[in-house]
Amino acid sequence: MRILGIESSCDETAVAVYDDARGLLAHRLHSQVALHQAYGGVVPELASRDHVARLLPLVREVLDAAGTRRGDVDGIAYTAGPGLIGALLVGACFARALALVWDKPIVGVHHLEGHLLAPLLEADPPDLPFLALLVSGGHTQLVDVAAVGRYRILGETLDDAAGEAFDKTAKLLGLPYPGGAALARLAERGAAGPVHFPRPMLDRPGLDFSFSGLKTAALVALRGRSVDEQTRADVARAFEEAVVDTLAEKTRRALSLTGHRRLVVAGGVGANRRLRERLAATAREAGARLYFPRAEFCTDNGAMIALAGCLRLKGGHPAGAAPPARARWPLDELEPARL
Repeated sequence: MRILGIESSCDETAVAVYDDARGLLAHRLHSQVALHQAYGGVVPELASRDHVARLLPLVREVLDAAGTRRGDVDGIAYTAGPGLIGALLVGACFARALALVWDKPIVGVHHLEGHLLAPLLEADPPDLPFLALLVSGGHTQLVDVAAVGRYRILGETLDDAAGEAFDKTAKLLGLPYPGGAALARLAERGAAGPVHFPRPMLDRPGLDFSFSGLKTAALVALRGRSVDEQTRADVARAFEEAVVDTLAEKTRRALSLTGHRRLVVAGGVGANRRLRERLAATAREAGARLYFPRAEFCTDNGAMIALAGCLRLKGGHPAGAAPPARARWPLDELEPARL
């Protein structure tokens, strides 16, 4: 089965072709970072308009790179949610029009399911079941993954996601958009000790997270002191260490609770170097094996959507059964794939 995957949930337009026998054949991504940089964040209307301009050229480019004609495509997968509703609708309408013209089955994919399954694109994929830590700009969740479509949320953020907290704190530090990566680079120059932040919700049971208070802690740390480059770096390091310590400890608890010996880390924050090192140590201490998708598949991409769509269509998922687009879509509402 050969699937064309389309991702347009936020500010990246991505397309890929995945073949269940040969693996990933080609993928392309256009980032809108330069478009939104002047505004310090994603402007939904601009994101939607840019998806309109980019999708058709990217599809043509990917099909050429994959050596695939439309007659070779067995189905089309697109991101149906969650995400920015305008951006989602652009991808959904484009994919449905393409499926109608080409007379192909179509499936709407849950964006987070794509992230959870992204490590299956690698040469040494994890077997199911496994524990997943999903950390991105919009979501922070610990998920017990029993099978494709069988997900149990063990813990999630009660306010800001980890990536969102990174971006907002970066803005406080005067860093350019996108702020998360810039904050991590600044933190490399920070000293350990001059600034210390709390580790939220580690003093209570459970696996939920809360990161909004760390933004306030950063704001308080910057007040009333001479803010030179070293101070900014020290605050960045203290913030990053607080987030990493919290994620690692909650993950350790989840591994102990579930007994899983495979840990998957997915989402854009999963590319953070300090987090990767800490989670590697956490997994090692728990006797678990750690899996990451490659860096380009940590962030939003078409390959994960094509893969998830392929698994859904192979499992007999009714074509076109998913809603065209949903801005909010709880992961545990998904039906299991019939594989």
